[in-house]
Amino acid sequence: VFNMKTGKHLGKKSKKVSIVFFIRIILFVIAVLCVINITKWVCENQKNKNILSDINKNVKLENTLDIQGIEVEKYSVDFRNLKDKNQDIVGWIKVKGTAIEYPVVKGADNSFYLTHSLDKSYNSAGWIFADYKNKLDGNDKNIVIYGHNRRDGTMFGSLQNVLKEEWYNNKENQYITFEKENETEIYQVFSVYQIEVEDYYIKTSFDTEGKFEEFINTIKSRSINNFETDVKTDDNILTLSTCANNNKYRVVLHAKKVNN
Repeated sequence: VFNMKTGKHLGKKSKKVSIVFFIRIILFVIAVLCVINITKWVCENQKNKNILSDINKNVKLENTLDIQGIEVEKYSVDFRNLKDKNQDIVGWIKVKGTAIEYPVVKGADNSFYLTHSLDKSYNSAGWIFADYKNKLDGNDKNIVIYGHNRRDGTMFGSLQNVLKEEWYNNKENQYITFEKENETEIYQVFSVYQIEVEDYYIKTSFDTEGKFEEFINTIKSRSINNFETDVKTDDNILTLSTCANNNKYRVVLHAKKVNN
């Protein structure tokens, strides 16, 4: 390299200093970006925690229901107050053995609540939401609910617990409470597994009884545990889905409605 001021060529040492300086600049920029992203991540998580803390004032344990010999919690949810905060709220879900206790929203598509919080502000943590194709009128064959797998365990970050023996071997964990505005729905888990990204298990409706029966048999066969739960074509199903940590896979739970 020729130095125009001195009329001399730069030596190897000068070249090395220039390279080191350039690398330091790059590392500094990367460090600044990391700090910005981490700060943003922490702030977004904290905002959702604050929203949830405020929401929890509207949810109270009412009593327990005896479902097949298991005491399952029933909650009183002030949906009128919740809907004042967001008209998209369609339910409230609790999964024992996890940190999942959230209002469930339903948008006009399956994209909005991937990047927006309950107050509809932008938030990479998103919120817990039902598939937009679900009617939630009691006739859905498969209600599908999604949530991000957050590393701090929020949203559906603790859904991966269902893949652990200590979780699925505990009978109390196998019953999920889904409170709707006019009904308490209890679901019994019959399948848990991890699978590569696909659209099959998130089907919400079926053209024929035969196709639904095939669907039931397929998702039951995938389970890493035999729950010995009989599922028939006249049953209604609840599906919970989140990303695995590498984003190539999905952690999936299926349960059937057991109360009328």
